[in-house]
Amino acid sequence: MILAVETSCDDTSAAVVRGREVLSSIVSSQNELHAQFGGVVPEVASRRHTELVNEVVAEAMSEAGAGWDDLSAVAVTQGPGLIGALLVGLATGKSLAYRRRLPLIPVNHLQGHIAANYALGVRAPFVCLVASGGHTLLAVVEEGVRYRVAAKTMDDAAGEAFDKGARLLGLGYPGGRELDELAARGDPGFARFPRAVPRGRGFSFSGLKTALLYDLRARDEAEIEAHRADIAASYQAAIVRQLVEKTVAGAAAEGLRSVAVAGGVAANSGLRRALGEACEAEGLQLSLPPLSLCTDNAGMIGLAAGFLPALEWPDYLGLDAFASDAEAKAARPPSKRSAGRARP
Repeated sequence: MILAVETSCDDTSAAVVRGREVLSSIVSSQNELHAQFGGVVPEVASRRHTELVNEVVAEAMSEAGAGWDDLSAVAVTQGPGLIGALLVGLATGKSLAYRRRLPLIPVNHLQGHIAANYALGVRAPFVCLVASGGHTLLAVVEEGVRYRVAAKTMDDAAGEAFDKGARLLGLGYPGGRELDELAARGDPGFARFPRAVPRGRGFSFSGLKTALLYDLRARDEAEIEAHRADIAASYQAAIVRQLVEKTVAGAAAEGLRSVAVAGGVAANSGLRRALGEACEAEGLQLSLPPLSLCTDNAGMIGLAAGFLPALEWPDYLGLDAFASDAEAKAARPPSKRSAGRARP
């Protein structure tokens, strides 16, 4: 039984996981707090995490019916994410593990998103589309949460494209969800947006954002108001089309028949529907995690931890967080010898 803590962005989350079963998963959202700013303010998110994390952990333990003596380890998101927010979760994980003399399992946030599919009984190898506000890539999951990147975005992430599109359309925060709801009432064939990166395996969404900006500039306010849902549906369809086509093509190139999707964008209803139809047409087996495991949550961190090595007590006290994958090596845990010298 593993207690997991996740604070990589603006959701404070804790979960108790046993094997591939999520016994509890508590998520405290900060959406209302950040809505007044139109996006996440890192310092505000970090301060809110410090206020919420102990209560969220206690609730996760209570809902799972778990006592501290039942735990075999503590897992925590080490990165990537907002560095201040990550440090709150990492300090919490270290404190809880150190107090109980438990091992600590540091988890890469992207591995967590991938591992969410294991709650559905998926077996490796499989191709996983990882799409969120900060990442868009096609991962070939070879075993557990070990993967290689087969393709990635050349510029912006799909989640960024949804959020930027929502702002251009005058929608509130969180933009991706509001755009999805608006698009469900519109005609996806109303406006034509360009096919970005028609060749190659990479993704690109920067051009789509620019195309939407120019499309809106070419219309007067009355037309935009009358067809806001149609424009949203057309814009969403362009993003979804690229994600689906390149995921299906990636599976074929890798010779794999199992496809999964992960990350916050996996909650988009248009993507779930289109990917389901495409995989059925191609005879591919598709894993769609429940919505509760798509957005940031500690349940997925606990699922990933089951595949990762643990750091023994107290060798993790010098462990650091990392904001990006490029900084991951610098944040690796110290050796047992160096950790021993650091202790008084």
